[in-house]
Amino acid sequence: MVRNGKQYKESLKDHRCIYINGERVKDVTTHPAFSGIVESFSKLYDIAADPANRMTYTTVDGTIANRIFMIPRSREDLANRRQAITRWAEATCGFAGRSPDHVASFLSGFASHPEVFGDRAQNVLDFYQYARDHDQFVTYVIIPPQIDRTKTAHEQEEKFLPVGVYEEREDGIIVRGSQMLGTSSAVSNYLFCSSITPLRPGDEDYAISFVVPMDAPGLKLYARQSFAADKPSTYDYPLSTQFDESDSLVVFDDVFIPWKHVFVYKNIEATRAQFMVTPAHALGNNQAQTRLAVKMKFLIGVARKITEMNGTDKFPQVQERLGELASLAASVEGMLLASEYECIIDGNGVARPHGRFLYGIVGMQDKIYSSVINILRELVGGGVLQVPSSYRELVNPETRGDMERYIRSTGVKAEQKVQLFKLAWDIIGSEFGGRHQQYEMFYNGAPYVAKGYSFRHYGYEEPLALVNSFLDSYGLPSS
Repeated sequence: MVRNGKQYKESLKDHRCIYINGERVKDVTTHPAFSGIVESFSKLYDIAADPANRMTYTTVDGTIANRIFMIPRSREDLANRRQAITRWAEATCGFAGRSPDHVASFLSGFASHPEVFGDRAQNVLDFYQYARDHDQFVTYVIIPPQIDRTKTAHEQEEKFLPVGVYEEREDGIIVRGSQMLGTSSAVSNYLFCSSITPLRPGDEDYAISFVVPMDAPGLKLYARQSFAADKPSTYDYPLSTQFDESDSLVVFDDVFIPWKHVFVYKNIEATRAQFMVTPAHALGNNQAQTRLAVKMKFLIGVARKITEMNGTDKFPQVQERLGELASLAASVEGMLLASEYECIIDGNGVARPHGRFLYGIVGMQDKIYSSVINILRELVGGGVLQVPSSYRELVNPETRGDMERYIRSTGVKAEQKVQLFKLAWDIIGSEFGGRHQQYEMFYNGAPYVAKGYSFRHYGYEEPLALVNSFLDSYGLPSS
C-alpha cells in the first residue's frame, strides 16, 4: 500500500506526547509549530501515490510499495531509487533532512542482511515488511544526550541518562533514558532507537535497538523552539514555514517494548554491525546525498537568479563565484552518480553504492555547505537586509507606492524582488537557515567522524600500489 497525504495526516492524530513552550501539543497536524511540515510531508505522500510519478515498485511478496523501501539489487535499481528520492527532495528543495525516505533506507539495509541480527532476525524482517506494506514514516534517535562525552554510557554519573534496558520481562523490555536530536520524530509514525556512537564493554544495557510507535505510553518529546510558528506568511519565510522539521529530545519514561519490536538486545557488536556490516549506513547516506545534490542545485539557482536580477552576473568576479558554486554542486552530484555507477554487489546480492565516492562527499559535506552559504552571502550583499518587514508593506495603500518605486530591479517588480530576497534571507540569515548550516556541518557527526568514514571506505590499496610500483622502478645508482 502507498499512502496518500490525507491518510498520512490521519495517522498522526493519536495520543503522542509532545511538549513545546511548556505546553503539551493537542494535535500535531494543526499546531502552528508542526502544521507546515505536516503539510509538506503530506504532499510527498500524494506525490508517491500518483502513478505518473513512478514512485512504486512490486515487492518480492507481490505487493505494491513506495520505492523508498526497495532493496536495490542492481545498478538500475539504485538509479530508480535515486530518481524517486530526487522527486521527493525537489518537492522540499532539499531542506527536509529527515523525510520518510531516510530511515526507510536504513530499514531496507537491515532487512537485506537479517543474519546480522541473529535470533532476532525475524523481528527485523517482520517490521520491515509491515513498514513497507503500510507505508509508515519511521524516524530515528541514535545519539545519546550531550552530558559527559568523556564517559561511555555506563560510566555516566547516573544510570539511564542514555536510553537503556531498565527491566526485562517475559513479554518484552522496559527502557528508560533519553536520546537527542529526534528530527521529524514529532510528525512520524514510529521511532527507531539505538546507538551509532561506539559502545564499550560494560555498556551492554545500552547496546540495544528497537522500534516504538510514537504514541507509546511513557514516550515524551521535548521539541526545540519552532522556526515556523511566529512567521507572518510563507511569502516572508518560505522555507521556515514549510520545512521546519523540528528536532526533539526524546525521553523514554519506562516505555514498554514488546520482544517483536526488539532488533538487538544487550549486544555491543551487533549494535555496531547493524549499521556498518549491513548496507544500512550506505543506503541511508545515499538518500542523504541525493537530497544534498538537490539542495545544492537549489542554492546555486537562488544565487544565479539574484545576480541576474541585479545585473551583476555580467561582472567577471561574480561569474567566478558562480563558477565556484557550480563546481561545488557538480562535485556532490558527480560523486553521487559515481557511487551508483561503481556500485558493488555484496554477498547477499544487494547493490551497495561504492564507498569511495559516497563517503568521499560525506567527508566534505560540512565544508561544501558552509562554502556555498558564504558565497551566497557575498553575492546577495546588503540587499537582503533592506527588505520590508513583511508582505503587509506591499499591500498597504499607504506604503505600497514606496515599495514599488524603491525596491525593484530593471524589469522586475517589487513583489518578485522582495519574494526572492526573502527566500535568500531564509537560507542565510534566519534561525531556520542557521539551523541548516549547523545541521549539514554535523550531519554524520563531528567532522572527524564524517572524514573517518571517507578514510575507511576509500580503498588505499590502489594508490599504494601505484606508489610502490613507481618506487620499485628505480633504486640506488650502481656507482
